[in-house]
Amino acid sequence: MDMRSFVLHNAREAKEGARALAKVSSEKKNTALVKMAEELRKKTKELITENKRDISAAQKKGLSKALIDRLTLTEKRIQEMATGLVEVAALPDPVGEVTKMWQRPNGMMIGRMRVPIGVIGIIYESRPNVTADAAGLCVKAGNAVLLRGGSEAINTNRAIVKILRDAAQSQGIHKGAVSFLDTSDRKAVMEMLKLEGIVDLIIPRGGEGLIRAVTENSQIPVLKHYKGVCHVFVDRDADLKMAEEICFNAKVQRPGTCNAMETMLVDEKISREFLPKMLRRFKKAGVKLKGCTKTREIVTSVEKAKEEDFYNEYLDLILNVKVVKDMDEAIKHIEQYSSAHSDAIVTKDYGKSLRFLREVDSSAVFVNASTRFNDGFQFGLGAEIGISTDKIHARGPMGLEELTCTKFIVFGSGQLRE
Repeated sequence: MDMRSFVLHNAREAKEGARALAKVSSEKKNTALVKMAEELRKKTKELITENKRDISAAQKKGLSKALIDRLTLTEKRIQEMATGLVEVAALPDPVGEVTKMWQRPNGMMIGRMRVPIGVIGIIYESRPNVTADAAGLCVKAGNAVLLRGGSEAINTNRAIVKILRDAAQSQGIHKGAVSFLDTSDRKAVMEMLKLEGIVDLIIPRGGEGLIRAVTENSQIPVLKHYKGVCHVFVDRDADLKMAEEICFNAKVQRPGTCNAMETMLVDEKISREFLPKMLRRFKKAGVKLKGCTKTREIVTSVEKAKEEDFYNEYLDLILNVKVVKDMDEAIKHIEQYSSAHSDAIVTKDYGKSLRFLREVDSSAVFVNASTRFNDGFQFGLGAEIGISTDKIHARGPMGLEELTCTKFIVFGSGQLRE
């Protein structure tokens, strides 16, 4: 079977799965999700064995520690995957919800009802937990999912999909509901992007290069999970101890994620008090620091930051540091360099916090909290399928509601248009 035929076969199977799944009750979907979680827990050792094969190959290729961390499955992460599926099962089913209803002068009742999108293609890199998150959310929202993970996680993803698919089928869910392009050939992605009319939506998750390639080549609508160039601004009115903890968490807790801080902005008025201790703590944690001229005047050991550094999503223990005159300059910097993903302010000034929330145009804006919280699980949405930086259809963490669309429903009593 050539690549086009292979991809088309899997996509058509997913289409059949979507049609079947759209008719399945909430109870049946929930039972399947719980079963999927149970099987993941039971087969933890098997998953870790397959994951070790991928990690070994990644190490031989010389992938960074941050990327290997994203690829790695531990018992804890498998438990989190399973917990995510159970939590999605416990969430209200958005399918069939009538979100609004109104009456026209002629007596007709008009409304909007949530319905599944159809077949959702997920193209992603590294993190194998995306496989379970995407499958669980799509199934609950009545969509079939067509998964194409990165070659670096092929063994792990194959094992996860088999577990999920077998569990779903055991509960009467069509096998096409969880479909997987089991190949590391990049041609599969290009063929997948041509399937307009079969695949209804593409969601790419990965580096900037992947997202640009998908967007430029897709004949299907794309919802972009764009890069995370995230900022934390430490205002002159901040609680500096709180600021230190937030900034450290935002950068160090898990630097290989899209919601990790890449640039720390510090108000000039408190910079000499705040920076020496903060930067010592970062250095002790192994963070490579790049700073502006003012930062380097305060801490001379910091490497000089170049203009292009402020556009970088490092996904690693590397941090830009910039001293700004005030909040106006901080917002101006964010407007220029942010990827509109996650940005935060640390301040005790209520007026400034409200202004920051209004003026910073990102998918999630935080006051006195780490950017690491921009996450569907942390927001109470259950798992997420990605964090959209688009403004049309969905923005921010994409949970169940964001995986549906609406259609108009009309109740009449014989009305005719004159």
